[in-house]
Amino acid sequence: MLISTGAALGMAVTALGMVLTPGPNMMYLVSRSISQGRTAGLISLIGTGVGFIVYMTMANVGLAVVFVAVPWLFIGFKAAGAAYLGYLAWQALKPGGRGLFETRELGRDSSAKLFQMGLITNLLNPKAAIMYLALIPQFIDPRRGHTVEQGFSLGAEQIAVSMTVNALIVIAAGAIAGFIRHRPSWASWQRRITGTLLGGVALLLAREVPARARV
Repeated sequence: MLISTGAALGMAVTALGMVLTPGPNMMYLVSRSISQGRTAGLISLIGTGVGFIVYMTMANVGLAVVFVAVPWLFIGFKAAGAAYLGYLAWQALKPGGRGLFETRELGRDSSAKLFQMGLITNLLNPKAAIMYLALIPQFIDPRRGHTVEQGFSLGAEQIAVSMTVNALIVIAAGAIAGFIRHRPSWASWQRRITGTLLGGVALLLAREVPARARV
């Protein structure tokens, strides 16, 4: 196999934890879906998907060689990724943390504008940048060879998880928002579960920070 079972499972857990944590993409998509309807939310989601592809291509074409040539940079990115996951975990677990469906009202836009805003939101999203520049490289094993192909495989897995979960949430956003609005304890549990999940992954990845990239 190009990537190990452990790497595939680790990537799936990390991608799931990231997509379930409130961030620019999720807040925009949910707000758009509630304000303008499911179709608008899904069109915006396509834009974010293209943004992921842009990040995946840039990261794998350039960074696969750089991380081997500059070991300290590889270690630094891993440390930054673990620290950022810890930060996201704290943002979810701290008192008064944001809930997934705390949205804002948005005006109505055309399909082209929706796609463009979804793309721009993702390209400017620090979570997307950290995912491709710091987290995904941690699951690449240079000893297996084909590091670029590994990066694309892991990136495709991340995109599949993110797009699937986001699509389900966009479709159900209105109903879920109404449900949680009258049940604040559910929002609290959502924050606790995703925060704990991200914190656990951050601790696991922190143990691997000192490992250098090898060929």
